Amino acid sequence: MPSPLPPLSADAPIYLTMGEPSGIGPEVAMAAFHALGGRVGLRALKLVGDARVFAACGSAPADAFVETHPVAVPRKPGRAEPQNTRAVVDAIDVAVALARDLGGAVVTAPIHKAAMLADGFEFAGHTEYLAKITGADRAVMMLVGGGLRTVPLTIHIPVAEVPPAITKEAVFDTGQIIVRALRHDLGIAQPRLAVSGLNPHAGEDGELGHEEKETILPAIEALRASGANVTGPLSADTMFHEEARARYDAALCMYHDQALIPVKMLGFWEGVNVTLGLPIVRTSPDHGTALDIAGQGKANPQSMIAAVRLAAQIADARSR
Repeated sequence: MPSPLPPLSADAPIYLTMGEPSGIGPEVAMAAFHALGGRVGLRALKLVGDARVFAACGSAPADAFVETHPVAVPRKPGRAEPQNTRAVVDAIDVAVALARDLGGAVVTAPIHKAAMLADGFEFAGHTEYLAKITGADRAVMMLVGGGLRTVPLTIHIPVAEVPPAITKEAVFDTGQIIVRALRHDLGIAQPRLAVSGLNPHAGEDGELGHEEKETILPAIEALRASGANVTGPLSADTMFHEEARARYDAALCMYHDQALIPVKMLGFWEGVNVTLGLPIVRTSPDHGTALDIAGQGKANPQSMIAAVRLAAQIADARSR
């Protein structure tokens, strides 16, 4: 059973990191700050990173900034610089530390993984890094948008590596984390979890693959034995239409695209990434750095705004 979540302060800030300095992250963070009037309820919004990067995207009161390690290369929209990795990581570290100390929440702007990997960053993305620095046993990525919540069991790994990564323990532990989050973070008293299969037609009773019968179904049965309301394994090609979605509150999928495609189809501009299983609240917009439009005034802040609002909602639920 996952360890209890720590209580949160009812008025602690929400910390927005700058993300990749040359992408749209600082732009949408600043736009969200102004769209929400610098706060959500009792929670002030704080912009965490190099203040010069944010200032290039707009203005905000001096007390809205939490200054961190400066960028090595000034913001050049559209051009990610590996030399800025330290500044990007420091903004994340400071936001997480503040959230842990003060009981707040973190909303991360997108990072440019390729640029950071080129500078020696050793993690596939935010989710993996946040699990490391917070000491979480298992970090779970939930996508929220278009009235749908999905979780990929495996995240940033090649498709060829997915089958061996699907274990009974992984499905069971992830299912428990999801059910707990639905209940305690999202206020769903009796959560319903749907679990997809890996193979076409959920394996067709073993004719199209063995993972469903040998691994996924035993994990589902263990979840049911623990008291969870779980259905599956379900065929992924029929579990996301409107009638099917009405039967569950979240869907646990076996790999990245199986979970992300339906959310992005249904709610591309409002999609939010929530990391479950952490001792802090963390959300992010469900899009990348969009270097191709950075600095052109084209970035849509709706996903960032939705991420801030959901972070506040979860933080408020944990503070009660």
